Amino acid sequence: MSDTTAKRKYIIDFDSTFTQVEGLDELANIALKGQPNQEAIVAEIRKLTDMGMAGEIGFAESLNKRLALLQANKSHIEELVDFLKGKISKSFARNGIFFELCGEDVIILSSGFKDFIVPVATSLGVKEENIFANTFVYDKEGNITGADQENPLAGNGGKVKLVQSLNLDAEIHVIGDGFTDYEIKSSGLASFFYAFIENVERPKVMEVADHVVRSLDEFLWLNHLPRSQSYPKSRIKILLLENVHPAAVKAFKEEGFNVEFHKGAMTEDELTEAIKGVSIVGIRSKTNLTAKVLEHADKLIAVGAFCIGTNQIDLKTCTEKGIAVFNAPYSNTRSVVELAIGEMIMLIRKIPSNSERMHRGIWNKSAKNSFEIRGKKLGIIGYGHIGVQLSVVAEAMGMEVYFYDMTDKMPIGNAIKCRSMEEVFAVADVISLHIDGRGTNNNLIGEKEFAQMKDGVIFLNLARGLVVEIPALVNALKSGKVSGAGVDVFPEEPKTNDDPFHSELMGLENVILSPHVGGSTEEAQEMIGHYVPERLLEYMNNGSTTGSVNFPEVQLPVLQNCHRLLHIHKNVPGIMAKINTIFAKHNINVMGQYLKTNEKIGYVIVDVEISYTPEFLEELREIPETIKFRKLF
Repeated sequence: MSDTTAKRKYIIDFDSTFTQVEGLDELANIALKGQPNQEAIVAEIRKLTDMGMAGEIGFAESLNKRLALLQANKSHIEELVDFLKGKISKSFARNGIFFELCGEDVIILSSGFKDFIVPVATSLGVKEENIFANTFVYDKEGNITGADQENPLAGNGGKVKLVQSLNLDAEIHVIGDGFTDYEIKSSGLASFFYAFIENVERPKVMEVADHVVRSLDEFLWLNHLPRSQSYPKSRIKILLLENVHPAAVKAFKEEGFNVEFHKGAMTEDELTEAIKGVSIVGIRSKTNLTAKVLEHADKLIAVGAFCIGTNQIDLKTCTEKGIAVFNAPYSNTRSVVELAIGEMIMLIRKIPSNSERMHRGIWNKSAKNSFEIRGKKLGIIGYGHIGVQLSVVAEAMGMEVYFYDMTDKMPIGNAIKCRSMEEVFAVADVISLHIDGRGTNNNLIGEKEFAQMKDGVIFLNLARGLVVEIPALVNALKSGKVSGAGVDVFPEEPKTNDDPFHSELMGLENVILSPHVGGSTEEAQEMIGHYVPERLLEYMNNGSTTGSVNFPEVQLPVLQNCHRLLHIHKNVPGIMAKINTIFAKHNINVMGQYLKTNEKIGYVIVDVEISYTPEFLEELREIPETIKFRKLF
């Protein structure tokens, strides 16, 4: 630690700062448990707490009114302590190294009560002699009757009076969530006040702060103090669009990231602005990450596609900029397969047409042109994850399966591999598309392809909107070449649920139109909501690229007792020689080294001992072929 840092003292509030909650509020909750007036009294106590912390009423008035409502006993304290130990603020809990190395300079100053603060704060390494708080007064039965009025913290301006009495010969930094914490700075006793908002945001307090910090990590980073994170996650912005599952939002927030969530998609111009300062962006199928957008992505490290396809993402530009892209290739497979099975049964039985007539009061009970799918031939175009599972389910239901894929795929079960789409079209009673949205697949199915199909075929497109020429499908439906169609994807789709939908397929006989919901089941979205953040968090926290669609895949061991350097560079000869020369020049001890490449980039990961200089890191960054460089600890 430098001399300047050694002369500092760090005064930290307890309630809603060191812990996630207000101790007195929780004591009331415990003491009044099971009583009919519990909810009302606790709500009133919390209201008085907020008013006192926001500076709306005097602290002494707030405290005395709360104590009068409390109805607590000494026997409740132990239960409260156990509860509060599980409610230590997450950023405090993970930064034990700060309290271990800077414990002499840490002071807990609280308007709460030592009775419960001391056992909680000392559990994290705070020294008991550095804890200053109120103390309860009890009657003979152990009931709490008030606070020790001799303690300056029981009155207005108590924190200021106590700090004055300590005569601290140091530069004082105050961290807290309440107005009484700011008063230490406004009185001239502290150099800096940090409004701590990990647990609660009080606008009046934030307005007067020198810094607003979302976590202890952020405070430690700003002051170059020992910490568990190389860069505070609370300063890393994540933008999630298109109403991704709440599980994803929760996963990132629990890790301490700064998350911005939007229900709808964004246009290119909107995203060009919104993506500035964003480190991770999460999208589904309607948002396009174009080269123009990526040019404005000044801090983007990774992209999460909360879906199977990635054709809406400019992968080439992402790779050139060292931005890792992850998707969910398996998570919604079953949902799409079930929709395909359901639609082919509905269409081959002509249920959509009959349902529409029934709604108009027309009863048309007939078996004519209504069939079972058992024994019918299913043609699958695209034998990837969805195509394979559809093949298995359809075969289990008695269908014969024929498939075509542009790459050589091993048939599953009794499926028959065909050499061309035309070969599939010639035999199939039902055709289902399961191909990706690459440019070469645009308008893959048109007039020519429909002409190759059997008369009366059932046609499904649950893949990508641009792979089918809609006018050609309309003509095939009107002529009877296609007797029924299920379409879930369209060349142009509304950005949000509030925008109108238009298609030439609207109103046609025996056609099921659905709003791109093939993978939109609660089960699938929840799986995606867990899977994609797991991959992104592995990359952010550990450097692993498992599941990336554009980066070399590498699964790394857990980071332990070292710093990890991540170097992404152009895949040209001689880079490793340059990197290792810098390591040798600075006498850096390497504890582990990993390298993976693809045709565009190289990704080298080096675990090193903690002792290195800023100059060493700068030389690694300045290697001409460097695309991105990160360090983790």
